[in-house]
Amino acid sequence: MSDTWENHIKQFEHYLKIERSLSKNSIAAYRRDMEKLSVYMKTNFAGITPLTTKLLHLRAFVNELASIGISEYTQARVISGVKAFFRFMVYEDRLEEDPSILLESPKLGRKLPDTLSYDEIVQLLEGIKLGEPEGHRNRAMLEVLYSSGLRVSELVGLKLGMVYADIGFLRVIGKGNKERLVPVGKDALRYLNLYLEQVRNHQKIASGHEEYVFLNRRGKKMTRVMVFIFIKKLVEEVGIKKKVSPHTFRHSFATHLIEGGADLRAVQEMLGHESITTTEIYTHLDREYLRQVLTDFHPRK
Repeated sequence: MSDTWENHIKQFEHYLKIERSLSKNSIAAYRRDMEKLSVYMKTNFAGITPLTTKLLHLRAFVNELASIGISEYTQARVISGVKAFFRFMVYEDRLEEDPSILLESPKLGRKLPDTLSYDEIVQLLEGIKLGEPEGHRNRAMLEVLYSSGLRVSELVGLKLGMVYADIGFLRVIGKGNKERLVPVGKDALRYLNLYLEQVRNHQKIASGHEEYVFLNRRGKKMTRVMVFIFIKKLVEEVGIKKKVSPHTFRHSFATHLIEGGADLRAVQEMLGHESITTTEIYTHLDREYLRQVLTDFHPRK
């Protein structure tokens, strides 16, 4: 195999797909990060390949990212992708030493996710007009997002055989093709059943899409973009000024559980977080909420 950026990146993608079982979206993100490095190296260090890359080249690349105004969060993500690539190169015995091992990411403050209050959740749910063509489907989707904390990719990938209405659970395929069972509330199940019985059962379904729960008007599986667009439009219609996405419902689900006293391990399991440190961000959010309560209501603030 020739020592070019393209060849090594292609092998890296194959590794991510076969050995790491990452989703198409994750693999595409890694590829975009590596293509940034590849273009930079060809432009500024012609002749340097993955096998001859040194720490000084990578530090110059990171300095370039900062100088053109790329945010610290994006820088950190790109650096993470670069580090994963060179770990792969060592793992495959293409390199003896990892040139990225001392490459530092910018120090990031921990950003608390945006959330909706319970009243805002209700406002959005009740803002959906069930009499409109997609009303029952949209209500069912939002009920499931908030009731079970699914990622949008998990929502649109949900299949009929993954809904266990009799015991109140969904079988979800999350990141890395890992499966988990997630409880789903009675209200969500009620609206889901209404959608299945009154809308989906009467649709003409496109070939290859028969198993998916949520379908568009052409009988095809819903896409992530469709869900984003629907939610954005709904938020504008009901007059909520926050920036809301499908992930906001996942954040709100977790935050409301933690505020209600739920066990952190249980929330970790429901969200499908590999590490509990990821789930712990919601305890920080809860502390911010408690601090705000103190500020608003204590006589000696």
